[in-house]
Amino acid sequence: MTFSANDLRYMRRALQLAASGRGHVSPNPMVGAVIVAPDGRMIGEGWHRRFGGPHAEVNAVHSVAEADRALMPESTIYVTLEPCSHYGKTPPCALLLRETGFRRVVVGAGDPNPKVAGRGIAMLREAGIQVDEGCLEKECCELNIKFMTAHRLRRPYITLKWACSADGYMDACRHDGGKAYRFSDARGTQIVHSLRAVHDAIAVGASTALLDNPGLDTRFFDGASPRPVLFDRHCLVAEDSCRIASDPRLLRIDGGKPLEETLHEMYAADGITSLLVEGGASLLRSFISAGLWDEARVEVNPVVLGDKGRAEAPALPCQPVGMTATTRTRIFMYTNQNSTPRRRTGLAS
Repeated sequence: MTFSANDLRYMRRALQLAASGRGHVSPNPMVGAVIVAPDGRMIGEGWHRRFGGPHAEVNAVHSVAEADRALMPESTIYVTLEPCSHYGKTPPCALLLRETGFRRVVVGAGDPNPKVAGRGIAMLREAGIQVDEGCLEKECCELNIKFMTAHRLRRPYITLKWACSADGYMDACRHDGGKAYRFSDARGTQIVHSLRAVHDAIAVGASTALLDNPGLDTRFFDGASPRPVLFDRHCLVAEDSCRIASDPRLLRIDGGKPLEETLHEMYAADGITSLLVEGGASLLRSFISAGLWDEARVEVNPVVLGDKGRAEAPALPCQPVGMTATTRTRIFMYTNQNSTPRRRTGLAS
């Protein structure tokens, strides 16, 4: 399908709108919608603002002024993701578009959720509506790569994160009761908290929970705190031994199930579509050795710890794809180019 310059322009606007929902709609995807009248005017637009609230298509339809409502049957609506076709917290958006009677629907990317997966588009076509798929598909998939990965692989999108010294240590030797070595500056900490806000859950191992007593929250960023996940296979963490152990939302992973099976259960039973793994080194290595990761962010402080260093940082099997800097540190970004959703859409190239 070849799309016109105007098609691309309107879909780019829909993508801008969709991104406004970042950090507020998960486990739903970010979606934007733009309604264009026959004369080329954008007469309505909307995005999915919060989980459980109206979807982008609903907000776009409701935004159309009374004077323009008669134009909708001759208008085109641009939607970054296939309209849903099932009843969830809201009615199906495909049904709304069919009842509104749009002449044409332009879709950025298909929805891999098994509850939708082509049914929304089929519902529209059965009603005689022209549906054109794949407008800026790569960009639409990239915007919701966590959602795409979770539903295609039936496990959360996994981001690994750690900070270390220039010589590759994640901590320094401590005296009894000493605190973890602090590698991040204020800006780096804020970036970490913003990263937490766009993940459903955040995981640490038992040793990290006991030694560091992390809060795993977003106190330095305006966003929801992820659900804490504790990998404690030997049941070392008592309920009153650290902050996250008393969190009523805590998901505790114990026993000896394979990691991949555990992740599938997180997705199927707990609805977790994205997981941030913050440490420690042993837990991070288990994800890397299993190939169960999609993205990694490694913050490197120029300090050299030498003999004072402990907890060697993991090694990733690829080169960084990007880097940003704070006052004190450099943050390297990695992607797992073997991730199936990225291969399918060319996102790894």
